[in-house]
Amino acid sequence: MRFKKNSRKALLLLITVFITVFIAGYFYASLPLITAYGAKTLCSSVYLQHRSPEMVIGGDLSGFPFSLATYNINNADSSVSVNVFGLAEKKAIFRKGLGATLINDFSASDIRKQQFNIPSPPPAIDHMNWPGGNKLADSIPACINNQELDEMLQQHISDKHTTTRAVVVVHNGKLIAEQYAPGFSDSTVMPAWSVNKSITGCLIGILVKQGKLNIDVPAPVPLWTGTPKASITIKQLLQQTSGLAYTENYLFPSEATNMLFRKGNMANYAESLPLKYTPGTVFNYSSGNTNILSGIIKKVVGNEDYASFPYRELLYKIGMYSATLEPDASGMYVGSSYCYATARDFARFGLFCLDNGKWNGQQILPNNWIHLSTQPAKADLFQQYGMQFWLNGFDKPSAKKHQFPDVPADMYYADGYGGQDIFIIPSKQTVIVRLGLKKIDENKLIAGILSTLP
Repeated sequence: MRFKKNSRKALLLLITVFITVFIAGYFYASLPLITAYGAKTLCSSVYLQHRSPEMVIGGDLSGFPFSLATYNINNADSSVSVNVFGLAEKKAIFRKGLGATLINDFSASDIRKQQFNIPSPPPAIDHMNWPGGNKLADSIPACINNQELDEMLQQHISDKHTTTRAVVVVHNGKLIAEQYAPGFSDSTVMPAWSVNKSITGCLIGILVKQGKLNIDVPAPVPLWTGTPKASITIKQLLQQTSGLAYTENYLFPSEATNMLFRKGNMANYAESLPLKYTPGTVFNYSSGNTNILSGIIKKVVGNEDYASFPYRELLYKIGMYSATLEPDASGMYVGSSYCYATARDFARFGLFCLDNGKWNGQQILPNNWIHLSTQPAKADLFQQYGMQFWLNGFDKPSAKKHQFPDVPADMYYADGYGGQDIFIIPSKQTVIVRLGLKKIDENKLIAGILSTLP
């Protein structure tokens, strides 16, 4: 009897020690990720969004484990430093026109010496009519139940559980409704997170139209020369079928967290990952693939024109004058994740895609680019992803289900962490932008909005 009791005590002790070691190991590995995320988020929020530190720390960063961190803001050099119990300190710096950059693998002084020749946006456009400017129509078409739509959006925004900060609805080219949470407005720039993947995909499309890239040939990545990775095509990177070993997980340390929060050159890190699958055979969603694409854009465009290229060739052409693309420490735009813009400007991007990559009569993307971007890779692969856009499923025999069952099947969308979304619905000639802190029941929101439209 005593032997059994002692055995149980020993087993209990062993389990306790194992759990303690596991938790300690997890936090040790996670501390630099906690402090890096906190530094980057707070730096962008304070200096780019112009939000109060108290609002950000008490809202965006209030949850565990970010509540354990100590946040230090230095207005003298526009930087934010974060630590947890004095450990794993990380620092992000702000540069005007560039947003926030985490200091990794490069010194702060070297990063500040980088030159970015970004064109200035045009003067205020408030007097110009939407979508070229911000002046909205005085009346809404009678076929739209505007009162019901406004009341529904007001109720949605006022529900604290939705954590929604902005909703914009565009129908038949007109901005017919928008609502913002307290502290946010039509002039507040918001983080896109992975919505930026769709923007990066369109930048690749522009280079294709210019004859500088062919998506069906191996990607121009010198590091892959003479290796099995040399067969990876640009199209496979766009379709998330590169075969590279990558895990998009933010709850535990992973390739995703290492790349975004610990690496100074994110494209080089992603390029160095081993090959796990034969390219083109397995769908594996990866921010690494998109940052490789961002690195390819830099190589093709060249250092001299790279900084201005996205603004000159896309963002400013479609009226996204509020947009800021944030670079990593090496000076490469983080194409997978770091773009800030107003909800209206994200709606402009959706409208641009809805019009087949055309703006003011100018065809900016190849004629077939949006069609290619909204087709699944292969019949036997994942049916709900195209080329840097998510798909609702389409009415295809091979599509087993739709992501949003109460929404038209032809909808495609740009989707980011926390429920940053641009929903594009061709059959309804509608674009819906939703930005917030946490993911919500988007199927219910979209279906409710569409129920008020003809």
